[in-house]
Parts: sequence; C-alpha cells; structure tokens
Amino acid sequence: MGLLNDRVVLVSGGTQGVGAGVARAAAREGATVTVTGRRREPGEKLVAALRESGAEALFVATDVADVAQAQASVATTVKAFGRVDALVNAAGLTSRGTLVDTSPELFDEHIAINLRAPFFLMQAAVRDMLRRGAPGGIVNVISSSELGGQPYLAPYVAAKAGLAGLTRNAAHAHRFDRIRINGLDIGWTDTEGEDAIQRRFHDADDGWREEAGRRLPMGKLGQVDEIADFVVFLLSDRSGVVTGSVIDWDQNVFGGLD
Repeated sequence: MGLLNDRVVLVSGGTQGVGAGVARAAAREGATVTVTGRRREPGEKLVAALRESGAEALFVATDVADVAQAQASVATTVKAFGRVDALVNAAGLTSRGTLVDTSPELFDEHIAINLRAPFFLMQAAVRDMLRRGAPGGIVNVISSSELGGQPYLAPYVAAKAGLAGLTRNAAHAHRFDRIRINGLDIGWTDTEGEDAIQRRFHDADDGWREEAGRRLPMGKLGQVDEIADFVVFLLSDRSGVVTGSVIDWDQNVFGGLD
C-alpha cells in the first residue's frame, strides 16, 4: 500500500524481534530504513535482505545504553538520507529482578536501555524534525507490564512506566509541531529474545510456546508481524491525528476481573 513512501524510519533494537519486524514492515511500505543494534552480524544480514527486496537500508552498530552512540545513530541517518521522519524505539532489556533482590547495577541497566535511551533518541530525532520545520512520527514499544507487571520484573516495570509517561509528555509538548508520538503496551510476544528469557529464567523446554498459547484467550502469543503492521499504521497518515496514546496491544483486559 505504500503507507510510508518517501519516509526515513530509524528503528532502534532492529536486529531481532519486534524491531526487526518493524524494519521489514516499514521497508515493505516504501520506507528507507536505518536499523540499529549491538549485534553486527544479524543487523547486516537484515539490511542485506531489505536491500534485496528493493528498499534503501542502513545498519548502524549501536549500544543504546551509551547516549552518545544512541544519538550518533540519528546523526548517521541524517547524514546518509538527509533526515529522520520517524523513530521506533524497540530496543529493550527484560532481565529479571524483584523489589528485594534487584541490585543498583541491574536497576541502572534497565533505566539506561528502557528509558534513558528512548528519551535521548527522541530528543535527537525531534531536534532534526524541528530544524526542518517538518512533521514526524514516533512509536515507543513499551509493555503492558508498565501497568503493574509481575513481581520478578520490578526494574523493568519502573523503566517502562517511565517510558509511558514520557510518551505522553513528549506528545503533548510537540503536538503543535505536528510530531505525533504514541506507544504500544504490548503483551507476551513470540520473539527470539523471549525464547531465550524463558529458557534462561523459567527452565522452559521446546514446547513452551504451545503450552503458553493454550493458557491465553486467543490461543497464541502475540505475533511480531501483527505488532509491526500496527506500528507502521501509527507512523502513517492513515492513523490521522492520534498522538499521546499508549495503546494496550494485548489479549488481556486490564482492570477486568473474573
């Protein structure tokens, strides 16, 4: 449909999972795409595939926990393609910790990746949009856990709740600049990273996805391609004037009780 024709889209954490899905979906809809991440091999492989499909694409090796590297990825995109029209903050850390066993170091890691990085990536992207007097779009991939979450996700919840508040604050601040900023509170999603987490922290075996799906209302985990299509919709003009929304993208109804 060409929903993102002639747009330059930067996807942080785009080498796997939801980020990679967004990169593929954006390219399919006509966007020029910058993918960032710490792992060079999967990043370059993804970009090569995007180019083979006919899209313009660039991989920038980036550790978003380093503010200088995060903001440099925006500068590199502007240098390569002239601008940044849209930003998707998909990089994330989901390591476990409770209120009573989380160390200051683990807490700081979550803040650095799940909150500080999106803040300064948004800052750099919005500065480029303001410099050009141009509209833009930002989508922050948050988590339904920001509404409370599991006990073993305490530092993650703290950071993601902050990101939800930041999303609304930035959207309010820049609504008259026509920069639309929204977030997705995604639920349990089938990604490579989630598979690793389930095996590392929950002793999961090869059948964990099927077992989890049997316990969920829709009979399956959230799917990357479905989330990616929704992100593209939010970045596109088809989503109209929507800004400052943090949307529950989950199969559980928060506040509902049985």
